[in-house]
Amino acid sequence: MENGFQIKGTDLIISVPAELDHHNAEMIRKSSDQMIQNRNIRRIIFDFQKTVFMDSSGIGMIMGRYKNMRFMGGTVIAIRVSERVRRILTLSGVYKVIDIYEGLPLQSNIF
Repeated sequence: MENGFQIKGTDLIISVPAELDHHNAEMIRKSSDQMIQNRNIRRIIFDFQKTVFMDSSGIGMIMGRYKNMRFMGGTVIAIRVSERVRRILTLSGVYKVIDIYEGLPLQSNIF
């Protein structure tokens, strides 16, 4: 894994940093969009295992990646979400458009 990004087949796994603020959200947005354009990415997996803080720019970044993937026929999921981050995703409505799993979904073959 390099800089929090890993590609396995058509999956892009993004290890979200401890603080998903404006600066980190912009870095993830730019890097992930470049990878999506250059590779045949069909699913983005946001791994929130290390994340303890997220602001509205993080929500915007997630929703932007969701819209891009939906346009391309792909999906976005979130895994290992803490209770605090889950509350933010719930209040913002993100949980209505992306699936949230405790770990990787059973049908996943990325690890």
